[in-house]
Amino acid sequence: MEVLDKKKILVIQTAFLGDAVLTLPMLEILSRQNPDAIIDVVTIPQNVEIFLASPFVHEVLVYDKRRIHKGWKALLNFSSELSHRQYDIIIAPHRSLRTSLLVLFSRIENSVGYDKAVLNLVYKNIVPYRYNMHEVSRNVSLVSQGEYKNISTLLPKVKYSAEVMQNVDAIISQISASEKLIAIAPGSVWETKRYPKEYFVEVCNGLAQKNYVILLIGSKNEVELNEKIKSQVKGECYNLASKFSLVETMYLLTKCLLLVTNDSAPTHFGMAANIPVLTIYCSTVPAFGFYPYNGKSESIEAAALPCKPCGIHGYKTCPLRHFDCGKKLFPEEVLKKIDSILQRN
Repeated sequence: MEVLDKKKILVIQTAFLGDAVLTLPMLEILSRQNPDAIIDVVTIPQNVEIFLASPFVHEVLVYDKRRIHKGWKALLNFSSELSHRQYDIIIAPHRSLRTSLLVLFSRIENSVGYDKAVLNLVYKNIVPYRYNMHEVSRNVSLVSQGEYKNISTLLPKVKYSAEVMQNVDAIISQISASEKLIAIAPGSVWETKRYPKEYFVEVCNGLAQKNYVILLIGSKNEVELNEKIKSQVKGECYNLASKFSLVETMYLLTKCLLLVTNDSAPTHFGMAANIPVLTIYCSTVPAFGFYPYNGKSESIEAAALPCKPCGIHGYKTCPLRHFDCGKKLFPEEVLKKIDSILQRN
């Protein structure tokens, strides 16, 4: 359906960080369709910075489902606040029960959601959730009937403030004068999505031998992991985990020749930066629709395994206790793919 002639639009996206980044192209389409509309976003605290940086978002409403807004009473109160804002339409890319309840209790008559959403009957307009599409295309299908087959033209857009650029440029200028920067993001919330640490060490050393400067990125949760990798790299390697905000990290990536990452949020940061990305798939697969899609990037995974994929998000430990999806993808294969990408770009 075309979402046209709407004065106030609300998008609810309370999923993971990567999902938030992949919602940005849909917001751009909404803005194109409704150039005079106010577009607000409801999201969790971890994602606020992403939506504040979107040039298409008017206001970000924080829904802290783990703390302040935990429980039924808080959910009802938050829904009441949405109702008082008198939105013309709610669009919900997130398929969770909590999102559907927010839509239900906000009593906003016009709404759009997926047929695979929990409690989908609350939505006035229901759109098929197509498993064979990239997440960006799925999100766009909520607001447009147009087929966006060439999604490489729909990259996430963010605004970089002068402060963001100055902060990143200052740190980069202090640590290296080289222009041969490659970012590596070895972390993930899910253990079975993480390429083995010792393999990342080999990849970093292979790149260092060719005089590339390695920038290990991640959140505060990756500081220790990155430090362990850095300590074994023979060459210029810097642990930048927790040094930058989300948007600063995206700007940092614009300075890099390549990003190597697990199937995690940094893949989508690389799309916002529009740089070549190599995404390593361990327990998950590109067919889930979260692969890098800007035409400069690729993914890599071990040869077909009967146990793969074992889950859409991954697990804390391998269900079969062998982790072949990570261990059977050897560093020399990853380095060969990196060479191919760098030569092409």
